[in-house]
Amino acid sequence: MLASCGPALCTALRQAAPGGLASFHRSVQRHRGARVAVVLSGCGVYDGTEIHEASAILVHLSRGGAEVQMYAPDVPQMHVIDHSKGQPAEAESRNVLVESARIARGKIASLAKLTTADHDAVIFPGGFGAAKNLSTFAVDGKDCKVNSEVERVLKDFHKAGKPIGLCCISPVLAAKVLSGAEVTVGHEEEEGGKWPYAGTAGAIKELGGKHCVKEVTISFPVNFHVDRRFSDVLLQ
Repeated sequence: MLASCGPALCTALRQAAPGGLASFHRSVQRHRGARVAVVLSGCGVYDGTEIHEASAILVHLSRGGAEVQMYAPDVPQMHVIDHSKGQPAEAESRNVLVESARIARGKIASLAKLTTADHDAVIFPGGFGAAKNLSTFAVDGKDCKVNSEVERVLKDFHKAGKPIGLCCISPVLAAKVLSGAEVTVGHEEEEGGKWPYAGTAGAIKELGGKHCVKEVTISFPVNFHVDRRFSDVLLQ
């Protein structure tokens, strides 16, 4: 399994290129036309998909010539956050699929329709939606539950030996669903605020996954981890 930084998200199209970024770009050229599913969790970092990450994924997939289809579960959001204040909007309720359609410009389908037969890889952007709407990790931590369709997709792609890309907080989904999965969210200590979500590494271990310390940043060259026991690719 692979873990790496946001701007390199299209590495999930195929196994990580050992020759570095230049090798990766050549690899993408060889696999033009890959069919990639992108699973969204709403629209907005605090209650849905991190829009910057989703955009980075889509840009790099486009540059690689991939054929992209976006999906989201047709379920209510856990809650709605007023992003101008960083506080819950108590009187509001929103649907994950409807909100995700903002990022997809309307071209989106219910996650229930996502199958391995139609796609060569699947990628999950980050954002708190992964921990609130795709799972209950934000509330329940190691005792969280994963949305049934998300669990199905992860298990199906794993069984089919097809790449799975996960960024930001999304690796917790694999740690919960795929026993023994090796993933990364960076470092395991905050180091004076450099790694503010380092505590997630401990939760990954409690979920049954193995956390690998990596210098995960938003810059090149790509730094990633590959779990050779699995044929799929996990990306952070």
